[in-house]
Amino acid sequence: MTTARPLALDPDVIRVGNCSGFYGDRHSAVRDMLDGGDLDVLTGDYLAELTMLILARDRAKNPAGGYAKTFLSQMRHTLASAYAKNVQIVVNAGGMNPAGLAAELRTLADELGVPTTVAHVEGDDLTGRAPELGWGRPLAANAYLGAWGVVECLRAGADIVVTGRITDASLAVAPAAAHFGWARDDFDAIAGAMVAGHVIECSTQATGGNFSAFTEITDLSRPGFPIAEIRRDGSSVITKHPGTGGAVTVDTVTAQLLYEIQTARYAGPDATARFDSITVDSQGPDRVEITNVRGEAPPPQLKVSLNELGGFRNEVQFLLVGRNIAEKAALTRRQLESWLKVQPTELEWHLVRSDQPDADTEQLASASLTCVVRDAAPETVGRAFSGTAVEMALASYPGFFLADPPRDASPYGVFTAGYIDADQVQHEAVLDDGRRIPIPPSPTTRVLDDVPEPEIPDLQTPSRTHMIELGSVVLGRSGDKGPDANIGLWVRSDAQWAWMVNTLTPNRIRELLPETADLPIERVLLPNLRAVNFVVKGLLGRGVAYGARFDPQAKGLAEWLLARRLSIPASIND
Repeated sequence: MTTARPLALDPDVIRVGNCSGFYGDRHSAVRDMLDGGDLDVLTGDYLAELTMLILARDRAKNPAGGYAKTFLSQMRHTLASAYAKNVQIVVNAGGMNPAGLAAELRTLADELGVPTTVAHVEGDDLTGRAPELGWGRPLAANAYLGAWGVVECLRAGADIVVTGRITDASLAVAPAAAHFGWARDDFDAIAGAMVAGHVIECSTQATGGNFSAFTEITDLSRPGFPIAEIRRDGSSVITKHPGTGGAVTVDTVTAQLLYEIQTARYAGPDATARFDSITVDSQGPDRVEITNVRGEAPPPQLKVSLNELGGFRNEVQFLLVGRNIAEKAALTRRQLESWLKVQPTELEWHLVRSDQPDADTEQLASASLTCVVRDAAPETVGRAFSGTAVEMALASYPGFFLADPPRDASPYGVFTAGYIDADQVQHEAVLDDGRRIPIPPSPTTRVLDDVPEPEIPDLQTPSRTHMIELGSVVLGRSGDKGPDANIGLWVRSDAQWAWMVNTLTPNRIRELLPETADLPIERVLLPNLRAVNFVVKGLLGRGVAYGARFDPQAKGLAEWLLARRLSIPASIND
């Protein structure tokens, strides 16, 4: 039996850092975090819904692939340092092949002469069972596992733990649970660690990256990566290494808390965290404390990420300059649609009027017209489509030119969510010596239900108002959840909160964001954070890999909303 090295010297606090928020994040982050200051555990999130599709296609081409190759190259330069500093590493970089990545890491450790033990977690990959479970034949079907497989690996002494699709927050829950010896039903503590994990999982978004009030941060040249100091009771302090860029403030932490959430119940396989209970307070420069997180039992089912090949797509972008933009766009549509010998199953047009009257440059006098096509047959939307657009060059609107040369068809994916009873998933920890430890589901579960909306404060009729941008008062962040988009908004005073919750209703959002006019919008109030979250259903179609929307992941949706002008009481912005 391997003798486990201690995860942290402090029995009451474990310092968990993050080095990755997506597959493609800063390559130097592992070294930066190891060299920048004290750490107990380093986590990395490499997976997203789109990433699973990419890795599934990689594995289909090469059965030995299917994992995040960048993590292996990062380890080549940092494995010895991590071992010498007793920093355990927990990452989901295994993607569709955690066993394959674990084997490569052992080979690398032998090559470097570092006595590193590597364990991995299996059970999330349900692709082979998809037909019997009624999901058809997707390229990838992965259940979101929880922390307890990683916990067993760490308790057995693993220096590196590689997983496939576990929830992002579980990467931080696992080392805390292993270090403090939490039981499966310590739901308050687990939920607190889930919240800390949610804050740090997207790397520098917690330290000023993608922050709507970014002009308030002195140094954003190279934000540092976040650290969660998780305590025995599940409360935490979010911080970063000294001397690194960016900032950790109540607002940067709140921004990440609201990122890609849905209801006041943040459900995972380990617990359900009540986001309406969270308290966030400043504890000094670059130190923000998160306390009072209430936890509940997790739901009885696990979410499953289903990625399938939806077909093939192509697009061509026409540039329209000067006068008669609408007429030029109409002519282009008529010509292209009539010239195509085979009509694609789907054909979309998007006209963006960025042209200005009496413009000083040609680019400012231009608009763009994009045609997006999709079909099951690649030949229908391949060169036959883009070549037809080129053939129009001398026979169409005056000043005809394209933004890009003609391209061939490319495959696109479709994401859907499935669900499976937790006891139907064979979750296992696989230790360095090959032993397997079965991980049972949570013995206690709770079906999710709605949280009653809190009381809305009264709002007095203001004596003076003025028309200003919403972002003069409100901060925001938005993101994607499959076909849906979320917009998290928050303010800094009670008066602003009273105004916001009385003013920003789903119908008002539809007025301010006309693209959402015909879509269902759900609103969740979080008074402790002076925040409101909107979930716009169906804005992103069938997911990021499918969509042709200008902003397919809704990353800029909040920024658009904050730039809209409306009547705001002068008193709350004085």
